[in-house]
Amino acid sequence: MQAAQDGDRRAYATLLQAITPYLRAQVRRYLRNPADVEDVVQEILLTVHRVRQTYDPARPFMPWLVAIARRRVVDRLRSKGRLDAREVVVAPDDETFTMAAANTEAEPPDHEALRAAVAKLPQGQRLAVELLKFQDLSLREASEKSGMTVGALKVAAHRAYKALRAALGGKAEADDERG
Repeated sequence: MQAAQDGDRRAYATLLQAITPYLRAQVRRYLRNPADVEDVVQEILLTVHRVRQTYDPARPFMPWLVAIARRRVVDRLRSKGRLDAREVVVAPDDETFTMAAANTEAEPPDHEALRAAVAKLPQGQRLAVELLKFQDLSLREASEKSGMTVGALKVAAHRAYKALRAALGGKAEADDERG
C-alpha cells in the first residue's frame, strides 16, 4: 500500500488483486446473496481507492482494511434492514383486483368484428386508426402520411376509439362520466 501511495500503479493493481478474495470471504460471513457480496466488495474497493491517502505506512495494513470493510458491510446491512422493513412479499398467484370479474381470463379478441367496425368508420377516423394502431406510426408520421394536422388526427382517433367501443359493446364508463 505504501508503494501504491507513492504512485506505483503496478503495486496498487497487485494489492487490489490480492485483497479482493480476502474481502469476498469476509463479506460472505455476513451476506448470503452473491450479488450483495459482490456489490459490497466493489464498494469496499472503491472506498479503499478514495481514502488510500489516509493509510499510515507506519501501522499495519490489515486492520485499516478490515475497518473499512466492516463499515461497508454494516452500511449494507442497515440499508437492507430499512428496505426489508418497507417491502411486503406478495405471492405471485395473488389476485390483482378484489372484484371477481376483473380476475377472470379475458376472451380472445374478435379480430373480424374489429376490422368490420373499423371499416364502418368515416374515412378520417378509419385512416387515423389504421395509421396509428394498425401501422403503429407516431402522430407526426401519421400526420405526414395522411396530410392531416396532428391535432385533427388526435380528434379523429379519439372519435374513432369512442365509436369502436360503442360498436363492440365495451363503452367505457369514463366516457359516460365525461359526457
